[in-house]
Amino acid sequence: MFLLKNLFAKIFAFFVVSKIKKSYSKAAEIQINTLKSLIKKAKKTNFGIDHDFYKIKSYLDYTNSVPVRDYEDMKGYIDKIQEGSKNVLWPGKPKYLAKTSGTTSGVKYIPITNESMPNHILSSRNALLFYINETGDTSFLKGKTIFIQGSPVLQEMNGIFLGRLSGIVAHHVPSYLKKNNLPSAKTNSIEDWEEKVNEICNETINENMTTIGGIPSWVQMYFEKLLKKSSKKNIMDLFKNLSLYIYGGVNFSPYEKTFIKLLGKKINTIEYYPASEGFFAYQNSQIERSLLLQYNSGIFYEFIKTDEFDSHNYTRYSLANVDIGTNYVLVVTSNAGLWAYNTGDTVRFTSLIPPKIIVTGRYKHFISAFGEHVISEEVEQSISELCVEKNIEIIEFTVSPMVNPQKGLPYHEWWIEFENSNLDLEDISNSLDSKIQKKNIYYKDLIEGRVLKKLKIVEVKKGGFNLYMKSIGKFGGQNKVPKLSNDRVFVGGLKKFSK
Repeated sequence: MFLLKNLFAKIFAFFVVSKIKKSYSKAAEIQINTLKSLIKKAKKTNFGIDHDFYKIKSYLDYTNSVPVRDYEDMKGYIDKIQEGSKNVLWPGKPKYLAKTSGTTSGVKYIPITNESMPNHILSSRNALLFYINETGDTSFLKGKTIFIQGSPVLQEMNGIFLGRLSGIVAHHVPSYLKKNNLPSAKTNSIEDWEEKVNEICNETINENMTTIGGIPSWVQMYFEKLLKKSSKKNIMDLFKNLSLYIYGGVNFSPYEKTFIKLLGKKINTIEYYPASEGFFAYQNSQIERSLLLQYNSGIFYEFIKTDEFDSHNYTRYSLANVDIGTNYVLVVTSNAGLWAYNTGDTVRFTSLIPPKIIVTGRYKHFISAFGEHVISEEVEQSISELCVEKNIEIIEFTVSPMVNPQKGLPYHEWWIEFENSNLDLEDISNSLDSKIQKKNIYYKDLIEGRVLKKLKIVEVKKGGFNLYMKSIGKFGGQNKVPKLSNDRVFVGGLKKFSK
């Protein structure tokens, strides 16, 4: 039976991948056609009428008629949808409102429509098909799959279902995958995160697990609990056929060394770039880690240079005129009813044909208290390099500026939870500072100009980050520790969990 399944998977993968590859050179054209289609479909919506969609004939017309907005700017339309109004941002009502963390507005509710839902499912599927086509490996189909995710329990409001994105997606697992999919609906619906992970361990500990997915920090917690329960030396002793780890939403590099230790060896990984606003990209090759932009999935992308964004006198670029190597803020228009929506994510192109990107961080997650503009990518790369160079393991970390120290010059403060003990923190801080200086010329200038002094490490107790996240009600699910903050709000509460 598996031989037949194996053959079908390889043939299907070849067919789908070949079709996608043939469209690479037409990506920019497909994007403009996508925009035209979206505008045509939404002409009679409240948003379409408010923005004269019937007059829009070109991309330039669109940029003149529809300004870039963040969630707070669109909240008035979202509120109408929540009240039960139809034809607000997209014809009819959205099927779901995905709950996600907001900034100034608290919880955000992002619409997902019948038209946009397939983007989340097919993109995930196609990433696996690229993997099969490139590697020829279908062994992961033999066993069980688990995604450590949010609860699938949904609320209803005026005919619309509300829930976390991962919980919503759980309702759309293809039928041919359900029999091999874990955990059970009952376990997946447990709200308490520690109780849920504990029950997931009980359900999976004796299974033939071949694929595991989820945010690295939460999968790491799952692995650690499994090892305690099983008394095994590593995860591969427990799951001998585990061959694939799938993750998204967080840079995996800083966690990789710890994962290899927990697993007992390095296994293949696939990175997804999912968001409530859409499934934007996925890793389509094991040879290099950049992500294939989903240019033909009902989403139109715009890109604004990060160094221009705050000026409000920026240029909006379509896929037709972006450059390799430039850092952009990602803006999306979609068949979920989002129009020139600022995702807050920053990306950089590594290739134009096909269009491939690296996620460099969050636009609001940077440190620039003195104009240094240190970004997530620079910090995460430095952490990853440090772990290899010093042979240490880092469980979690966050970075904030210390603008007004009691004495001396200001500095960047790195709050780190180490797996190892009795470390030379001064040596580690010097190494990290040197790495950041090499990656960020502005930071180097500030150090050399004695505007800043070298970074300082604050060691967090073992389990401290989890305890803090639990104390603020953000433990588990899709909640993530912010890697960088331009203020001290997050680390202010973390202080009681430091050594």
